[in-house]
Amino acid sequence: MQLIHNRTDQPRWSPFEQLFNLRDEINRLMDSPTTDFGHGTEFFNGWIPAVDVLEDKNNVVVRAELPGMQKEDINISLHEGVLSISGERKPKEQNAQNQVYRSERFYGRFHRTVSLPKPVAADKVKAGYKDGLLTITLPKTEEAKPRQIEVSLG
Repeated sequence: MQLIHNRTDQPRWSPFEQLFNLRDEINRLMDSPTTDFGHGTEFFNGWIPAVDVLEDKNNVVVRAELPGMQKEDINISLHEGVLSISGERKPKEQNAQNQVYRSERFYGRFHRTVSLPKPVAADKVKAGYKDGLLTITLPKTEEAKPRQIEVSLG
């Protein structure tokens, strides 16, 4: 007698899903400037926060995921159209009696730079940090804002 085992109750392994995840990670790493390659440990340890850059009529907005950080541990600077975000995420002290079985979160220093798509007014930049999300609002210069041009007759 031959037993037939039905495997429908087991999740299917998809090599393509892993390839897509790898592609996305490589794309994310390549989006950061090549200067990050020189920092060695930060780059290869993978502690590079995810960043979104958005633009509306008046502002460029940069959002960075920095969960578990204190605002005092975040540094932001702007120089010649390049925004730099750096800092350090520190692990919470663990009880020496506890055995750690798995640790997947990244700790330590990070540095992320973003080239801005438009000129911004550096003296009017605002930054806020809430629920692990850093939001930096960079108002565009008047020259960078879209203008409506009126058509005249004649």
